[in-house]
Amino acid sequence: MNLQQIIEQYITFQQSLGTAFLTDARILRAFGRSRGAKARITDVRPRHVDTFLGTTRPVTINWHDKFRRLRSFFHYAISRSYLTAAPLPTVIPKRPPPFVPYIFAHEELRRLFQAIDADSRKCSLEPMTMHVLILLLYGAGLRLREATNLIHADVDLQGGILTIRNTKFGKTRLVPLGPQLGRALVQHAARAQARHAGAPFFATRKGTAVKPDTLQHNFRILCNHAGIRRTDGQEQPRLHDLRHTFAVHRLTSWYRQGADVQRLLHHLSVYLGHVHIRHTQVYLKMTPELLHEAGQRFEQYAKKEPCHA
Repeated sequence: MNLQQIIEQYITFQQSLGTAFLTDARILRAFGRSRGAKARITDVRPRHVDTFLGTTRPVTINWHDKFRRLRSFFHYAISRSYLTAAPLPTVIPKRPPPFVPYIFAHEELRRLFQAIDADSRKCSLEPMTMHVLILLLYGAGLRLREATNLIHADVDLQGGILTIRNTKFGKTRLVPLGPQLGRALVQHAARAQARHAGAPFFATRKGTAVKPDTLQHNFRILCNHAGIRRTDGQEQPRLHDLRHTFAVHRLTSWYRQGADVQRLLHHLSVYLGHVHIRHTQVYLKMTPELLHEAGQRFEQYAKKEPCHA
């Protein structure tokens, strides 16, 4: 049977179970295209999968993610009697250690915003647009595309609430904003060239929606200008690391306030748009500062416990 037809059948099956299945669908369709429109599933060989996964390149977590999705698809095909065995590599390389996000220090964030104001010629976006976008990504913990996809109808300036539509998990959520961030959005909206409901809230100098790749490129320039670089051999600080930073800074602040962090962690998960609280744990990288605050909290708790010796 035609490979691409079975892929579409599998995607429809998974989506009928209530999952968005967006990333999986994109990867599987890419695999189908790599084999061609007329390829039959029985013609797929392990070498074809190897080529798609990129075995000749250094193995990354992305390799394992794609492998896992292809494995699930072929198991589905076997269960429907389209195949008798999965044409997967027999030797699976060791999974690399998880990527460690970069947590910006408060002083680095200040330098980053200063870099925007210092020389606007280094960026292709208006300084105000760049400033508010970075402020929003950090201040509200948004994903990159959640910010760039915003239109004016999604931004309730009076109520200080964002409507984030069709997120990573296929959900729509409301994100309340703090007063400072709300004022920044009001000032930005007042300068917009087009303010009708369907117009992009963040636009380029030409009035078109800001593309994620453009924003990433400008952000890399700003980090270089501000002297913000990783020295541990990992990927240089990304825009998505602002979301990680938001989560860690929020948690650290709660510890310092003496708040019930275990209870508030659920609220943080909902605010970030996660389906399960375990997804939020990915963002809670232990910085020395956060570890210190958590350690102090545990020490206070331990002192209150009665001695059982």
